Amino acid sequence: MNIHEITNPDFLEDMNTEQLEKLSADIRAFLIESCSKTGGHIGANLGVVELTIALHKHFNSPEDKILFDVGHQAYIHKILTGRINEFDTLRQYKGLCGFPKMRESEHDVWEAGHSSTSLSAAMGMALARDIKKEDHYVVPIIGDGALTGGMALEALNNIGSERTPMIIILNDNEMSIAPNVGAMHNMLGRIRSNVSYNRAKYDFEEMIENVPQVGAKLRDIVDRVKDSFKYLFVEGVFFEELGIKYLGPVDGHDYEELDTALKNAKDFKGPVLVHVVTKKGKGYTHAETDEIGTWHGLGPYKIETGEVLGGKSTVSWSEFVSNTVLSHAHEDERIVAVTPAMPVGSKLTNFARTYPERFFDVGIAEQHAITMSAGLAAAGMKPYLAIYSTFLQRGYDQLLHDVDRQNLNVFIGIDRSGLVGADGETHQGIFDISFITPLPNMVLMMPKDEREASQMIELAFNHDGPIALRYPRGNVNGIDDEVTYPPLELGKWENISEGDALTIVSFGPTLELVQDVADAFKKENININVVNARFIKPIDESMLHELGQKNQPILVVEESMLEGGLGSMIGSFMLDNNYKNSIERIGIGNEYIEHGNVNELLDDIGISFDNIYAKAKEMVNQDNEEN
Repeated sequence: MNIHEITNPDFLEDMNTEQLEKLSADIRAFLIESCSKTGGHIGANLGVVELTIALHKHFNSPEDKILFDVGHQAYIHKILTGRINEFDTLRQYKGLCGFPKMRESEHDVWEAGHSSTSLSAAMGMALARDIKKEDHYVVPIIGDGALTGGMALEALNNIGSERTPMIIILNDNEMSIAPNVGAMHNMLGRIRSNVSYNRAKYDFEEMIENVPQVGAKLRDIVDRVKDSFKYLFVEGVFFEELGIKYLGPVDGHDYEELDTALKNAKDFKGPVLVHVVTKKGKGYTHAETDEIGTWHGLGPYKIETGEVLGGKSTVSWSEFVSNTVLSHAHEDERIVAVTPAMPVGSKLTNFARTYPERFFDVGIAEQHAITMSAGLAAAGMKPYLAIYSTFLQRGYDQLLHDVDRQNLNVFIGIDRSGLVGADGETHQGIFDISFITPLPNMVLMMPKDEREASQMIELAFNHDGPIALRYPRGNVNGIDDEVTYPPLELGKWENISEGDALTIVSFGPTLELVQDVADAFKKENININVVNARFIKPIDESMLHELGQKNQPILVVEESMLEGGLGSMIGSFMLDNNYKNSIERIGIGNEYIEHGNVNELLDDIGISFDNIYAKAKEMVNQDNEEN
């Protein structure tokens, strides 16, 4: 079958193994070619080609609910549900989303960009099915890395307790973004490698099934005997003890094994977990041999060599911050680094190699990472917690209750702050300012360049209390080594340029854009005051009092949510102090920002030279008319 003619997965029902294997090869070839142009989560998808095809062969989507945990491994699902001809727009502005999207297809029944959500969602869907007396399967697919998330374990506990019928697919590829860690990973490894038990189990099942007429009944009767038998071979029997039937491990690239396992799973009435072992990057050498997560998600690449295209030779923000933290760790043995499964993304691999005893990758467990950091701080250590802005959301109670309330010395590096682009609305780092600034003890700062970042990191390690450094995705710009910066004072903003016509306040990457606007006004003999609000909390009240007394119009530009953002904080300050300044804000409204090139997204939002210039011009003219 020509894969470009696929409109729905119904055709799979009558395909034999040989035809399925041909289809798998065609889809892999397409993915490797297509993603070489658009980028994407190629490794995860190459690993689940046979599994996804088998699921759509055995289940009737969308009547049967197939849920993808995280969602970045849903490319094959999208192909099988009629979206292959949209792949040239994958992760591009207004194009095909890299994750399941309900508005794209009725087959996308759950949207996710964060891990460990599928089991809870599946529980809800299964309960709704039973209440409405419907008859369909609920099939969540969760990875071994996502299974370490507290939410997934909470769901397993509930599913097993309630004996809620569903078929859980555990996609075990030994990787998430980085190699998996922890006791759960080790347990799955023991199950995966226990050949003697698994061979005996399959032989036993086959023998029972072949007993004429009574095979199925006999299987049910001796099922408990078989379960007891496994205690001779497998440590823990974790899932069975929770009340969830365990089947596997199954070769996730073998259609006959997948066929047998899924048929058996459908025979059970309660919750079943099918343990499927796959190879991330299967069928493409560069992705298959990736041991550190480089091929988890990336930009366009050369198919022949695996070389990622368009990369710059300069240092990324993540690398710069992590290496600066490492330099401080050389001088202070109390400094430790913590990350929830992001050692590669947050560039902490150098730290891990240099001080393995002071580096802790806790897996996909953001809540645990935050409270563990609090515990380290309470015991006199200086923890640096590197976490993406989008993932920091997942540990908000721990940030409030365990870190900020106790005023502990936890230094948080908020990676990927601001718009991140292709991964879309679930990954945009635009909410952290709004949810951090209400915390009474927290300091929040964002540098304009590396030199200022270095000063902030030094300040953080000498600060008494919780403190966070925001920094964007992408590369640092480079700085003039001849320029020296004055010492950094907590909560003090910086005047980058002086002027009495208008004050534009901004911070981080947008400062350069604002300065360009000020330079354009200077050519018109209009002087704009540009303020680097490098401390988002505490705000510089002294400078705001000065601006208030001058009654100068203020324009705030921020690559973050306007609700609860810096502009709203400035507006509240001026109102509380009875100042009458005209205040305008440019930022992100009360909406989610979808995927696309960051520059296109910024332009759409209005954080562009033309829009900032037009708004500033309007404010200057209005102020002149009033005066």
